[in-house]
Formats: sequence, C-alpha cells, structure tokens
Amino acid sequence: MSYQKRTRQRTTLALAAAVAGSVVLIAAPAAQADVVDVNYQCKTPIGNKGAVSPIDIKAVKGGSGYTLTMSFQKGVSSSPVELGKGAMKPSAEIKVGGADGGTVGVAGPANSSAIPANTPIKISDLSGTYTPKKSGKVTFTASVLTIKALGTTTTCTPSNSPKPSLELDVKGAGGGSSGGDSDDGSGGTSQSAPSGSGELPKTGPLDSAAALGTLGGTVLLTGAAGVLWLTRRNQRNQQSAS
Repeated sequence: MSYQKRTRQRTTLALAAAVAGSVVLIAAPAAQADVVDVNYQCKTPIGNKGAVSPIDIKAVKGGSGYTLTMSFQKGVSSSPVELGKGAMKPSAEIKVGGADGGTVGVAGPANSSAIPANTPIKISDLSGTYTPKKSGKVTFTASVLTIKALGTTTTCTPSNSPKPSLELDVKGAGGGSSGGDSDDGSGGTSQSAPSGSGELPKTGPLDSAAALGTLGGTVLLTGAAGVLWLTRRNQRNQQSAS
C-alpha cells in the first residue's frame, strides 16, 4: 500500500469519527416536551364558559429541584367588565405523574395592562418549584386554573384529559424509584415561586438539541483541523524524503 493511500485512509477515518461524535451528541435530548391543547371549562360568577388553549411547560434545574414554567398561548375566559391593571391574579396546578406523584402549585403576576370587557383573558406565565421525591421518568400535566379578579374567583378545569406537556428523568432526594402514578400528594412537593417579570431560561428538547448541536459542531471542526494538520505534516515529510 502506497504512502499517499495510507494517508488518505487515515484522513477519511478521522473525519468519519468527528462526524459520528457530533451525531451522537445531537441525538441525546435531556427532556421531552410538547405543546398540548387543553380544553378548559370555567365556572365564572356569571355562568360557565369554555376555551381551548395550547399549554407549554418548561423546567429549569436549580439545586435539588426544578423551576416549572407554565405558558398559555391563548386566553381561557373573559370578563363582562373591564379589568384594570393589576385586577386579575392567576394561579394553577400542575399534575405530577409517572415515577413521582402529587401536584405543583404555580402562580404568576397580575395583569400588567387593562383587559377590555368580553375579551379573552391572557394568562401570564405561571411558575413554581418542583422537588422530586422519587427517581425515574416524571410527567407534568396542566391541571386546574384559578383566576381571581374584582373579589371573584373563576375555576377552570381541563375536560379533555390532556396528555403531559413535559417529561423529565429526575433523581429524588431519597434515590428511590416508583413505576406507577400517584395522586396522594406524597411525591413531588408544591411551592409557589416568586412572580418576577424576568423570563426564565428555556429547557426542553429543542434547546438541548441546539446546545448539543453546537458542541457537536465544535467537535467536528476540531477533528477536521487536526486531520488537516496531520495531512500537511505528512505531505511535508514526503517532500523532504523525495
């Protein structure tokens, strides 16, 4: 086998290894998230109302727990009178399933601007803290939404048995695992988070894939640079030998 042919083979193998490394990195998402349509049926002071809103739940790891953020892409109720700035305060529950159980309470800031009468009420992002008690794959599903405004309370309940919006692989404080759902509240803990106005970093499959893709691209470029250096060195050595 000639010297040039061996050099070409080494170059091809090194590039293939660099590309394979980047593909493996991209194919390893940290979580599974979906935007799920939730059919809310609301009991209001003036009667029942219903609306469907796509719900997105994201998680940010912090210490031994996660900050969950629940986002509504559409309004779910309305008011017969205008709601002035700060008159409406939303909160909700997120159902925990899979390896853990219970609910997580989430809350958000009051409306930052007036809401006209008979206009869908846009719910701000709601956040709360989840601390896992058990290890394994845990699901998070939109549950009851509560809207307090002008001394009244509107309760909205999902009527279409929505599927989970988020699934995480968690490690509980005790390290134990469980294979079934639990609704007795003995699993995840519920705690309201501060309702600040800043946005939380997004953690989900698309964000993880983007970050891992960047890392994979770095690996690929580094590998290609190394191969180029080796090829040029071998060419210089060959020229010197001739």
